[in-house]
Amino acid sequence: MSIRLNPNLLPDLLAGIEQSQQNETTASQELASGRSVNEPSDDPAAAAAIVFNHNQASQDAQFLQNISNLQGRFQVADSTLSNVVTSVTQAITIGTEGANGTLSPSERQALAAQVQGILTQVMGLANTTYQGAYLFGGTSVTTQPFAVDATTGAITYNGNDQTTTVQLTDGNSITANVPGDQLFQNPGGSILGALQDLYTALNTSSDNMGNAVTELGSALSQLDTQRVTYGNALNQINLSESFLNQDQLNVAQQENDLEGADVTQAATAFSQAQLANQAAISATSQVLNQKNLLDYLA
Repeated sequence: MSIRLNPNLLPDLLAGIEQSQQNETTASQELASGRSVNEPSDDPAAAAAIVFNHNQASQDAQFLQNISNLQGRFQVADSTLSNVVTSVTQAITIGTEGANGTLSPSERQALAAQVQGILTQVMGLANTTYQGAYLFGGTSVTTQPFAVDATTGAITYNGNDQTTTVQLTDGNSITANVPGDQLFQNPGGSILGALQDLYTALNTSSDNMGNAVTELGSALSQLDTQRVTYGNALNQINLSESFLNQDQLNVAQQENDLEGADVTQAATAFSQAQLANQAAISATSQVLNQKNLLDYLA
């Protein structure tokens, strides 16, 4: 058996040096960054999955920002309507008291003044703002929704009936507002109109008190029906927030599984690459220092 020796080892030795240096660089990057995938070429499949994870994480972050904005707005709106309910309930109590035929005109006027104060308070609540935007004007958030005509006392709605939707998660959206006229001037029961009628009844005749109180009760029931929208939305927001927070944790874990470096393995690979590089350099040096055959023939 004959053995053939490569008469020109230098190219192979130089290639070995280049490869060992590359291995050393790769291991060094893993140790420094804590990641096994620093370039797409390190693991194309993992790199593609990491890009997908980054997109998912960005989407989750945007959804959570939407939820944060909505959460504050809905909490303020729901709290505002809760205050309206309290005020209207107080007005119903006043109206029931005013129906007592033994009250003197001055006593009824005192009750009327209380109802007028409640009406003013409810008007203020109907014009509530959140971060500079009116909550109950439909999509008209820069115009005060409700105003009183100083001459006639008529209350007008200056908003619109439009609603907006906000995406909470992929494929899951909710309505972000309830127009103010549905809440405060609903045809099925107008809070503002009923308070005005109660005020008028207290200032005129007790004969209309029963109707005024009944009207106000119906308006309160209508408001409760509309208010459910905010309560349901807050529940849905809380559920979506929990889902997105968990998804972010899952995505982070998946990304760590995809690109997280095994420190022990990387340290071992770094040491081996250093040894291989030193050996290749030493072998190359020996080859370069060997005398050419022509040196002996000279």
